[in-house]
Amino acid sequence: MTRLLIADDHPLFRAALRQAANESVDDCVVSEAADLAGVLDVLAGDPDIDLVLLDLHMPGSQGLSGLATLRGQHPGVAVLVVSAHDEPRTVRRALDHGAAGFIPKSASPHEIAEAIRHVLDCGNWLAPGLAQRVAALPADPVDIDLAARLARLTEQQYRVLALLSEGLLNKQIADRLTIQERTVKAHVTAIFEKLGVRNRTQAGVLLRSLDLVDSVRL
Repeated sequence: MTRLLIADDHPLFRAALRQAANESVDDCVVSEAADLAGVLDVLAGDPDIDLVLLDLHMPGSQGLSGLATLRGQHPGVAVLVVSAHDEPRTVRRALDHGAAGFIPKSASPHEIAEAIRHVLDCGNWLAPGLAQRVAALPADPVDIDLAARLARLTEQQYRVLALLSEGLLNKQIADRLTIQERTVKAHVTAIFEKLGVRNRTQAGVLLRSLDLVDSVRL
């Protein structure tokens, strides 16, 4: 049985994605979440999720931060990015950070179903016209380097990093993750070493580079 998670803060679009998923996959169980916290809760409760359809812009997730969070905390789950903004550079960055494909919100139900089937078959998917434009863009070495550094973190270290970026102190992180404070300190030391940063400020700057500098709402 295939298990999908639709992550979008617009109920009508979630319904459209659910219909496309049910039409494209037999015996499909579909969960929904309207913000990043809800996405992480669903994944924590159902580790057998096969695919997440992820909006780039919803509460708790701006730009590529939600994608990076999923790749960091749940590396075994495939992610199809969904966005109303299909500017080729944005798509290129999403792919470089581990997305298995990109669905413009203007896509037809047929295209959405095709994308879901293709990624569930362990492939990557872009609409043909979009694929040509993205293929013409070289990968950004900065994004490739950042994705590689983030990939060195364990799932727990990524959780600690995300809380660090929110400004939480070690004790607060320990309480949030139900671990000992000395364990948090060990994680922080390892995070700084793997990311090549010296302090929390630099780690935060690194994560903020995942923002998409664009006036268009994603």
